[in-house]
Formats: sequence, structure tokens, C-alpha cells
Amino acid sequence: MENTILLVVQVIAAFGVVVSVFYLGVQVNQQNKITKAQFGFSLTQRLYDRFFQTATDPRFCDLLSKDWAVEELSASQRWQTGFYINALLVDIFDAYDKSAAGLVESSQLEMRMNLLRTGMMKLPQGKMLWNLWKPTRDGAFIEWFENEIFQGEDIRGFDLRESDASKDMFR
Repeated sequence: MENTILLVVQVIAAFGVVVSVFYLGVQVNQQNKITKAQFGFSLTQRLYDRFFQTATDPRFCDLLSKDWAVEELSASQRWQTGFYINALLVDIFDAYDKSAAGLVESSQLEMRMNLLRTGMMKLPQGKMLWNLWKPTRDGAFIEWFENEIFQGEDIRGFDLRESDASKDMFR
């Protein structure tokens, strides 16, 4: 009888462990979904905030509507475009890292890359800023990014310390 009671207690304890592990797995899965949704929301919110700020700032809209490759920009406009490109690059880095980790959909990254493909990264200032950020990224990202944006174009001559773009931007 004593062995039977001991066996029943062990079966109940084992069942409790199985149920606890199953419950823990469900909780981890739910937490992963919540975390993924929060990352996606924060990336989307950041994009919406940028769109709203741009839409409500007539001077910045004027700047964005210029052809940066053709029109002469003032010194403050060059700085402003530089900070804008920097903000876009940092956003790309974040979206890439979160997408690679499976925390956001790849569409978050793709919509941001479409903005950079409009040509701003092909300008000397864009190339110079990329070369400034490039040492902070790993080889896989660098290869992917340069293939997506520059498609084999040689951008090595756009060093922050030596390029005409940096002289123009900082004059």
C-alpha cells in the first residue's frame, strides 16, 4: 500500500512538472509575440513621427523637395540633409538588426530601404556619411547594404577626412 501511495505521488509530481513546463512554454511564446509586436510598433511609430514632423515643417518640406544633386544648398541645409541621412541610416541599422533577429517583419526594413534608394545615398554626402558609419557595422550588413544601395559602385574615395563632400558640408 505504501508503495502504491508513493507511486501515485510520483505520477502526480511528474504530471505537475509536465504541465508546468508546457505552461512555461506557452508563456515564453506569448512573451515573444508581445516583444515582437512592441518592436514593430516602435519602429512604425518612429517612422510615423518622422513623416508627421516632415509634413508639418514647411521649411523641411522645401528642403526635401529640392534636387540635392543639382540645386545649391545653404550651409545649414547641408547640415540638415546630413542629419536627415544619419537618422535614416540609424533607423536602417535598427530595422536590419531587429529583422535579422526575427523581431520584426522584413517589410519594416524594405520600406526604409526604398527611401534610401531614391538617390540620396548616391550623392557625395550620402557616400561620405555611409563611410563614416561603415566601421560600426559587421561584414554581412556592409555587403548587403552596399549591394542594395550602391550595386558595386566604388565608394572608397568618400572618406570623411578627405572628401570634397565633407568640405562642402562643413564649410
